[in-house]
Amino acid sequence: MMAKIRHGSSKGIPEIPFAAPAGTPAGVEVMSLAELRRRVPGSTLARPQRPGFHHLLTLTTGNLRQTVDFHGHVLRPGSWLWVRPGQVHQWGDVDRAEGMLILFRQDVLDAATATAALVDDPHAPVVTTPEADDAQALIMASEHLRHEFQALGRLPLEIHREALRHLLAVLLLRLAHLTAPADGPPPERGETYLRFRDAVERDFTRTRRVEDYARMLGYSARTLSRATAASAGLSAKEFVDRRVELEAKRLLAHGDRSAAQISDQLGFVNPSQFSKYFMHRTGQSPIAFRRAVRGHGSRNGSESQGDAAV
Repeated sequence: MMAKIRHGSSKGIPEIPFAAPAGTPAGVEVMSLAELRRRVPGSTLARPQRPGFHHLLTLTTGNLRQTVDFHGHVLRPGSWLWVRPGQVHQWGDVDRAEGMLILFRQDVLDAATATAALVDDPHAPVVTTPEADDAQALIMASEHLRHEFQALGRLPLEIHREALRHLLAVLLLRLAHLTAPADGPPPERGETYLRFRDAVERDFTRTRRVEDYARMLGYSARTLSRATAASAGLSAKEFVDRRVELEAKRLLAHGDRSAAQISDQLGFVNPSQFSKYFMHRTGQSPIAFRRAVRGHGSRNGSESQGDAAV
């Protein structure tokens, strides 16, 4: 894999920056899982990692369990996995599947394309399963991208780079808009919920109170709760708490910040309040969670709905 692990802490989850293949400054790489196995030991892939670039993965044969942000997903032929920068990712047994892996840096895309392809959407589904017509279009787009990636030297380098960018854009735009989550189409999402969702993403480290978001957005707390229940199937308070919990898990798993430092970063009054909150949410103390995820990977994560262990 053209990615280098930075061993800032031998015990923490490593951050992995993208390193462009020699002669291809586009920041895109396409490989088969067979090639991935040749390049990277299975023991390295099995460790939880936090890549600084995007992963797109689709299978042609077999099943492959992947863990993303402490939740298990099973990828099957015809489905697509999209891991975004900052998410904690752990590979399953790559000997049990074949497929195509596409790695890319976000700055490969122009701003308009990145927005249209929902590249920055933290709520996008991790696994999507397209319907038949869309599946074929995605296969064609990915194969064209793979062919161009392997054709280095047949075009002037700048033209080759632009071709890669445009072909990647086609694939991402189709994937973002012509597919449905693996567990079915999402519910209709109204403007009130979307505004609340974006506000939580921006301010969850400053407040966990639904009343504060209601005041910021000009709604009542009851209106936010109704909108969130209709669009996400949970209360507004639970929505905020899940986002705080996820960030706490990411920070505990990655790096060596103390529970006190993480408590401060997430806006808790003191470490004791944070510890009680985390214990209530997860059933583990922050330190116990850190030890578990570093000692055993992310296998403590729950299976996504509709997925079963391979």
